[in-house]
Amino acid sequence: MKQTIISLGRQVGSGGHKIAAALAQRLSLPLYDKNLIAEIAAQRDLDPSVLRQYEEAPKNPFLSRSVRGLSNSAQAGLASMQFRFLREKAASGESFLILGRCSDYILREYEGLISIFVSGDLEDRVASIQQAHGFSQEEALDFIRTGDKRRATYHSEHCPTQWGHGDAYDLTINSSRLGLEGTTDFLAEYLRRRMEK
Repeated sequence: MKQTIISLGRQVGSGGHKIAAALAQRLSLPLYDKNLIAEIAAQRDLDPSVLRQYEEAPKNPFLSRSVRGLSNSAQAGLASMQFRFLREKAASGESFLILGRCSDYILREYEGLISIFVSGDLEDRVASIQQAHGFSQEEALDFIRTGDKRRATYHSEHCPTQWGHGDAYDLTINSSRLGLEGTTDFLAEYLRRRMEK
């Protein structure tokens, strides 16, 4: 079987993580998301709880500086470790599904890469975050805006492509149109067809 790497980016509250987990299960692929931190920490004998503070986070401009392309930023250091981990997994020939982490760009040279971005209507995303966290509508909206800005900034620091922009992905889909289950069904069929080619 040829290698398949599925990169799934997502807006906060769009259901992207649930969709990714369901797709990984249906397609019998390992899913790399937050568990990637635990694997990196184990490899390097580091505390995963410390690393998680810097996950998919842009550099703090007040606490970091770069000299000759080298950065003292903890965020940049963790990003570099994650990118190296993903490249090693891809180079080994393993098929997998990766959630975010600039994988749509970082792994672009692999023929088996399929990149997807999941968005959603703002009102649905707010309702999803309210339900998941018990937030008020205003708190949920603030959580979404902060999270989306953080992901977009992180992406722009490491990739020349624009986060969430259709030109950067094979497929972008609004999960509000079919719901989470319907979106998962649609993507599973799309991925099966791509994997058969």
